[in-house]
Amino acid sequence: MPKPFPKEFRDDVVAIALRRESSFAQIAKDFGISESCVQRWVKIAEVDGGRRAGVTSSEATENRELRKRVKLLEQEVEVLRRAAADLSQANLSGPKGSTRS
Repeated sequence: MPKPFPKEFRDDVVAIALRRESSFAQIAKDFGISESCVQRWVKIAEVDGGRRAGVTSSEATENRELRKRVKLLEQEVEVLRRAAADLSQANLSGPKGSTRS
């Protein structure tokens, strides 16, 4: 994955694009980036600014973190389930060396 551009650089490109003085294609050419990159950054800025509907950057970050947390918790639950099953099996077989009547 390519290294992300600095936030200041993205902010400058978006500010110029939002002025609508040049086309996205011209802005992309001037800054040496792709036109789709400019379009994506502008869309993100409009969503974050409330000018367009969608999931904001902060919400997307929070969702990503919450998904990671849920995955970790699911893994912990699975470990506990296996441990409980092992313990119940050990209790059913009784202590080693004992004879059941």
